[in-house]
Amino acid sequence: MARASRKIPQPGLRIRTRNYLDGVMRELRLVTWPGRAQVRATTLVVLVTVFAFAVFFGVVDYFLAWGQRLVYQGLGQAG
Repeated sequence: MARASRKIPQPGLRIRTRNYLDGVMRELRLVTWPGRAQVRATTLVVLVTVFAFAVFFGVVDYFLAWGQRLVYQGLGQAG
């Protein structure tokens, strides 16, 4: 005859939440946080990169629009 498995009671929501938050706090103590100089440097890199991509895509957009105008003007004259 098979044994009846007994269910292990789970802790309540309040205890599980507290255990989870304790684990989060334990992990956060292990994090190596960047210093002010590192944050400033990486922020500068991000801003410069975003600006460079904005300029690049602006130039690409300008030339694609210019080419599109040439095509449409050519089609208008051909018809």
